[in-house]
Amino acid sequence: MRILPVGESALLVEVSGGQEAEALHAELVRRRAEGLLAVREIVPAARTVLLDGLAEPDRVAAELAAAQVPPVLPRGERIVELPVRYDGPDLGTVAAHWGVPAREVARVHAATEFRVAFCGFAPGFGYLTGLPERCHVPRRSSPRTAVPAGAVALAGAYTGVYPRSSPGGWQLIGTTDAVLWDHTRVPAALLTPGTRVRFVPVGRVGGS
Repeated sequence: MRILPVGESALLVEVSGGQEAEALHAELVRRRAEGLLAVREIVPAARTVLLDGLAEPDRVAAELAAAQVPPVLPRGERIVELPVRYDGPDLGTVAAHWGVPAREVARVHAATEFRVAFCGFAPGFGYLTGLPERCHVPRRSSPRTAVPAGAVALAGAYTGVYPRSSPGGWQLIGTTDAVLWDHTRVPAALLTPGTRVRFVPVGRVGGS
């Protein structure tokens, strides 16, 4: 763990990987909820967690340096279920990369329980972990200039859902009608760090 000061009231904590970042984020959220940590914002990323709004950043840094971060445990909250049509234009590419039929991509993806590791890229876009390493896929060699809202996609270790139309280089395997970002909703983002997610297939694979 590496702890770096950011300005006068923030710390950036660097860890070795995504699982460690998820575990650290979960532990810091727990401490804040129990009144053990006074912090305005806790922002996870792929390998870092930012703590902003600390009154005593030096003291918190010393406590973190001496602490043992427990692993992420299964959460008891309900799972957010996203209906998905496995009809994406890159479904065949992903199937070839996995060495399986397209319907098997849909089966494995839908059978996986995901967890939102962190958010970014666009409001409402969550980076979901859960697929085994053998199912990780590279980004497209040529990004698309426009990916439609609701596209379910894979890249590297992550699954994501595009909350709005935007450029993107992820492999598109499906489509959902779920609204990922709604500024009139509280919270506005459907998926927030730590949320458990399952994809529920609707229709037939390939849209047929």
